[in-house]
Amino acid sequence: MNGAKRALGGALVLATAGACLLGGAGSAAARTHGPTAGSQAEADQHGNSGGGHISSTVHITYTQRGGALGGSGGRAAVADWDPPGCWYAPEYDPEQFEESRQRLYFAAVHDPGANDIVRDISSENQGYAKDEYHKKDKGKGMYWTAQYRDDATIEQMMECDRPPFWAENGTAPDVPHAISPEILAGLAYERMKVPSLKAKLAPAAASKVNLPTWVWLDKADVEPVSVTASLDVGGFHMEATTTATPTGMKVEPGTEDAHVIPGGGNCPVADGAIGEPFAAGKADRTPPCGVTYTRSSGQGTYRMSAAVNWETRWTGTGGAGGDLPDGTYGQTRDVRVEEIQAVNR
Repeated sequence: MNGAKRALGGALVLATAGACLLGGAGSAAARTHGPTAGSQAEADQHGNSGGGHISSTVHITYTQRGGALGGSGGRAAVADWDPPGCWYAPEYDPEQFEESRQRLYFAAVHDPGANDIVRDISSENQGYAKDEYHKKDKGKGMYWTAQYRDDATIEQMMECDRPPFWAENGTAPDVPHAISPEILAGLAYERMKVPSLKAKLAPAAASKVNLPTWVWLDKADVEPVSVTASLDVGGFHMEATTTATPTGMKVEPGTEDAHVIPGGGNCPVADGAIGEPFAAGKADRTPPCGVTYTRSSGQGTYRMSAAVNWETRWTGTGGAGGDLPDGTYGQTRDVRVEEIQAVNR
């Protein structure tokens, strides 16, 4: 059978046309339960191990506050982001691991396309048997296996070609790609959704030439969005929280015949909001965030853009933390600009 060879859990598995032998050991599944904007939502990421079976027992739970986890009401707070493609995580106790290795060997022996890896699997199993699959250490540790994103490339999977290994509970093993708060933060970042915010305008119907148009977002709109990714298995716990916080809004009027307020069109967050709502008695004031058009749009409109800047950081188990790529997302508005009508008497 023609195909590309890749290392999954130490055994070479042949993959063809997106399908893998030995029970589909190269795909993963993810579920999202009830995503709701502004509320808590959870999702389980089922990493895919090289243990030769379809489903994995490794569950990464995601919880989002603010925005929408996996929903259509928000936009990913990531522009060009390449999340981790593979990692190692604790999965099996001794008895479970022995059973999974036996099933892997059985599947390879009975698959004509896997004849060339039977010897490799047998050799690995003999090595595990020398330690009696750590049965005497039951409850003290677990076997760690490679886990893969559902859309990981072959190259990304090849980065985790180490055979399953034993590690004691309590600390992450000193192995490249072993699950870490930073990896969890990256996975949480991928899941994050920020609300697609629509700036408010005054006048709402039509702007007037040489009179400022007020632009703002209320405090309720300008709230941080966070996603926590946590892993609990056996005696192992790890988590990381990724948080995106609005820092300002970039306003572009859609025509050169306009002036933005402030200059440059960068409206910062102030007192928990961006800009200021228009109200009666403010007609003679200059808005902290807005646009003054100097020419009518005629029979058409100007395409104004208001994009919110999101600053992203993460914190995790053991005091770890850092920055992740920031994002800028917003919406465009068609703004009609009219001349001020003068009445001659």
